[in-house]
Amino acid sequence: ARQPVSFNCARAVPIFSAAMGKTDVVTREYTINLSKAVHGITFKKRAPRAVQAVKKFAQKQMKTSDVRVDVKLNKAIWSKGIRNVPRRLRIQISRRRNDDEDAEEDLYSYVTVAPEQNFAGVGTKVVDDA
Repeated sequence: ARQPVSFNCARAVPIFSAAMGKTDVVTREYTINLSKAVHGITFKKRAPRAVQAVKKFAQKQMKTSDVRVDVKLNKAIWSKGIRNVPRRLRIQISRRRNDDEDAEEDLYSYVTVAPEQNFAGVGTKVVDDA
């Protein structure tokens, strides 16, 4: 028993506006499961693939194509070598203003390691930059 499909054009088109929060500067903490990203990946490609997964995650969450990875985050991913990537990482993603006048986007994402690495019962947190 298939349900009839309704074609309401007003609802089918997603509306992106300033109200959705893309234009503001914000910092959030996330837990990312890297073991999902590197499952079934060749040993010698695991750490680079984990870095790609973090970048892709930040792009998706912050809606910016320009994602910059902090040196500390890179070291945390590579801390156990190229093969043994940490299963989970607590990361902090900041959406910042781009000061470069030649850039095509006015915002970029900066990803770093969160100060504390406990995962139990902690979801996404908005960090105050005060």
